[in-house]
Amino acid sequence: MRNVLKTTALTATAAGLALTLAACSSGSSDSGASADPNKALVVAASPTPHAQILKFVQDNLAAKAGLKLDIKEVSDYVTPNTSVQDGSADANYFQHQPYLDDFNKKNGTNIVSVETVHLEPLGVYSKKVKSVGELKDGAQVAVPSDATNEGRALKLLSDNGVITLKDGAGTTATVQDITANPKNLKFKELEAAQLPRSLDDVDAAVINGNYALGANLKPSTDALVLEKAEGNPYANILAVKKGHENDPRVQKLAELLHSDEVKKYIDDNFQGAVIPAF
Repeated sequence: MRNVLKTTALTATAAGLALTLAACSSGSSDSGASADPNKALVVAASPTPHAQILKFVQDNLAAKAGLKLDIKEVSDYVTPNTSVQDGSADANYFQHQPYLDDFNKKNGTNIVSVETVHLEPLGVYSKKVKSVGELKDGAQVAVPSDATNEGRALKLLSDNGVITLKDGAGTTATVQDITANPKNLKFKELEAAQLPRSLDDVDAAVINGNYALGANLKPSTDALVLEKAEGNPYANILAVKKGHENDPRVQKLAELLHSDEVKKYIDDNFQGAVIPAF
């Protein structure tokens, strides 16, 4: 079993948010076809940039489109899916397709993508070195502990010549798939939300874009290396429980998230740290 560090505070936050979602979303387990179009759509989202983008939609576009939004900020990568599955949220916006596929497989959930919205490039960050080439022998590097993001982090390191992965290692690659590690790096697997806080304790960390932004890191300037957008499969998605894709409220939100106004908002406010995927 992986050594996944989970703080009491984060666990408590996730549990509390799950209860909040359940309390404010009675009846959201109805099928998409029978959903009340006048009822607020409850969307669980990571604070940055997902909830920020949703808040822009709520403040500038939703009313004109006849959509009521109830945005619930969630700081972990589990609660948004479990709350959609149990009906305490109608939709979520925080993950990419490889993560969702892995989550469904491991948890027996049936959550599906509605639309892709944006990409957050994964980056390597450090307070101790200025380039990945400066990492010393035996340096400690923190990576996300969830399966797809760990594989994504290792691929980023491999693409930049830090390690070598075995042939065929895909999105679920782990440290066991490393075939060459010239610097004898030590890998520390942490929950993604904890990675920015680990920078004081490790030599480098591979951090998801939303958590980098939340920690006031600027991917375009602070990252030692950054994922390329071209051909990247990790665009973040709006997702719902299977059977709810045609909920008219979900369709309205998907349309608004693909609007020119949202594209401009992303371009103007995140300056390359978040990239529209439509």
